[in-house]
Amino acid sequence: MHLSADTTSRVWFITGASRGLGRAFAEAALTAGDRVAVAARTTAPLDELATAHPGRVLPLGLDVTDRDAVFAAVAEAVAHFGRLDIVVNNAGMLSMGMVEEFTETEARAQLDTNFFGALWVSQAVMPVLREQGSGHLVQVSSIAALGGFPSTGLYSASKFALEGLSEALAAEAAGFGAKVSIIQPGGYWTHLYTAMRNTSPLEAYAPLREELAKQFAEGSVDSDPKLAAAALLKLVDSDEPPLRLLLGSMVYDLAFDIARTRMDTWAAWEHVSRAAEQAIAAPATTVEEAGTGLQQETR
Repeated sequence: MHLSADTTSRVWFITGASRGLGRAFAEAALTAGDRVAVAARTTAPLDELATAHPGRVLPLGLDVTDRDAVFAAVAEAVAHFGRLDIVVNNAGMLSMGMVEEFTETEARAQLDTNFFGALWVSQAVMPVLREQGSGHLVQVSSIAALGGFPSTGLYSASKFALEGLSEALAAEAAGFGAKVSIIQPGGYWTHLYTAMRNTSPLEAYAPLREELAKQFAEGSVDSDPKLAAAALLKLVDSDEPPLRLLLGSMVYDLAFDIARTRMDTWAAWEHVSRAAEQAIAAPATTVEEAGTGLQQETR
């Protein structure tokens, strides 16, 4: 076992750290004087970080869809640095296509990376954070978790699932002194779109694709990932970090627009919602069950 002699700086574990947001997160942590276990399928960029910051970077080749490999990587990071203070579940991929177009293999691949990969990392690090009585797990979600949009249905599904998992995990981890936060980034210049996968298109959706193409043709002005990294540092430096943090003006405004629309719809249908509930005693379906229920009530 190699244990780092430095015991004062924080230790990070970041997945998907070879490029994009993950790389920016790792560089920001190193600039802050911390130590980082960087994990990714492509290891050459990780080795470059280790060379540039001797003694403070542990490169780890990792496919997050491999649960055993995830647990082994986390164990190696803890053995090397002695602890984990900040874990960033950043590894992800994007598959574009209408919901009807996805094959089973394509759908599972999307969920395997974005949801199950994050789940495996969360499960692997929780025993460490529990034993320490401290630590901060940051789940990288997306603007796509605010709502479903045409051609991003499976991507949204993976991020919706991640957020539901993370809300529950935050409540479970709180009693052990561990924190969980979800960050929801807007547009950043990363490799997410250049490396995305596409389904085989169905002709029926050609008009919708043309409409989407017109919207995309207007161009996108996204941000430098370093800005997201600066926000992440403020989040992990906070004594009381929020469960969710929106990153970017576009995603901030969209979140409020979606929330208002949902609230307006709920209010418009309030009479139907309330009429669908009226408390009654538990119904008995058989004489035997009725007798059992009566016995329980009279005890």
